[in-house]
Amino acid sequence: MRAFVAINLPEDVIDALSDLTSSLPVGKPVYDDNLHLTLAFLGDQAEDQLEQLHHELDTLKIQPFNLDFDGLGTFGGEATRILFARIADSPALKDLHSQVRRAAHRAGMVLSRERYKPHVTLARFGRGGQWRDAERLERFIADHATATLPSFLVAGFSLFQSTLHRDGAVHDVLAEYGMRP
Repeated sequence: MRAFVAINLPEDVIDALSDLTSSLPVGKPVYDDNLHLTLAFLGDQAEDQLEQLHHELDTLKIQPFNLDFDGLGTFGGEATRILFARIADSPALKDLHSQVRRAAHRAGMVLSRERYKPHVTLARFGRGGQWRDAERLERFIADHATATLPSFLVAGFSLFQSTLHRDGAVHDVLAEYGMRP
């Protein structure tokens, strides 16, 4: 089962991100239902390992914390693949990310060792984009670089299943975890 652990976003944040991407001139905006802040992508995992991870995640004790956005960015270099909203530096988020990764390790999962760059994916771009598309995207980013996006309280996170379909991924919540001291 393809899975990941992520923070759900409040409705006001989803609305603000959706408003931002409504004027995006190129690419395919992420559906509102799929907007989230990934803590750990787990890839394909056996159900028994996900069950073990569920028990590990259920034991995490973390205080609620606030997060802010810190501008827009892209992944993919010259062949841009993703437009995202960057999350401002947060020691509490880094700690939660580390705790989730350690829980996955205890559940027997081997995760990729990519550097964690907290973000919310806003849009995806197909391969072979034209130079005009790149210029329009650069102009969009420059015009919206200082867009005000709401801060939000992180009071929990979820374990998701991600099923790939022709029109994109469908994310289903498998379990939710509330913050507690």
